[in-house]
Amino acid sequence: IDPWTAAKIADIGDVPFPRANDNEDCIERITAFYQNIAKAGARPVSIGGDHSITGGIVQALGGSELAGGQPVSFLHLDAHTDVFTKVDHFLGAQKSAAHWGAYLADQGKVDPSRSTQIGLRGHPRTLDWLQPSYEYGYNIVTMREFRARGLQDVVAQTRNILGDRPVYITFDLDCLDPTIAPGVSNIEASEKGFDIDEAMGLLRAARGLNIIGGDVVCMMPTKDSPNNITALTASAVMFEMISMIAENIGRSAA
Repeated sequence: IDPWTAAKIADIGDVPFPRANDNEDCIERITAFYQNIAKAGARPVSIGGDHSITGGIVQALGGSELAGGQPVSFLHLDAHTDVFTKVDHFLGAQKSAAHWGAYLADQGKVDPSRSTQIGLRGHPRTLDWLQPSYEYGYNIVTMREFRARGLQDVVAQTRNILGDRPVYITFDLDCLDPTIAPGVSNIEASEKGFDIDEAMGLLRAARGLNIIGGDVVCMMPTKDSPNNITALTASAVMFEMISMIAENIGRSAA
């Protein structure tokens, strides 16, 4: 598919952060920015920044007309749950990269029972780090479970969970193995992450579904390798999201 033929695509720039060190202010500015996008009926694909941006974006999209008035369903690829309710704040921020999966559920912006978190791995601070996700009702596939079950089985489950709901894809680059994505903010080297073919296969679990937006997060150019492999991988993931959305738009217009 040629996404530029199938859909109108534009770069609408950055969200301005005049108080860049105030995380809560930044999140609310993101929400206001994306409320205008949702009102226009556009389906945003964003690049971050740490994973806190997903909270600001989905505060705007969840329950919006773009989502048909419904909470969104997450296709969430990540090494971490970002539902760390046992931690009051992360670096002083409450609407942080570690908390958005919880507060969006509390707000009714996301339906955990129709969302999935895939690729969780690593050495967290507490042994019960997965428990809050289970308590909220998220469908969890750890990296160890993914390896045992295989791509096709997990894809089939994912499509069944997402179903006909408005889908938001959030892709944390740390879900990938550090050998192919070293330039990330919370690198996990203790257990092999996804290779790019596995990650693309999981992304395509949403193909043909009602994707209302997506993001790629935790890119850190200062940590990237000299050939910029993490940045190139991030752009490939974004292109995949854009292409799936454009394909849906083209099909609807036909």
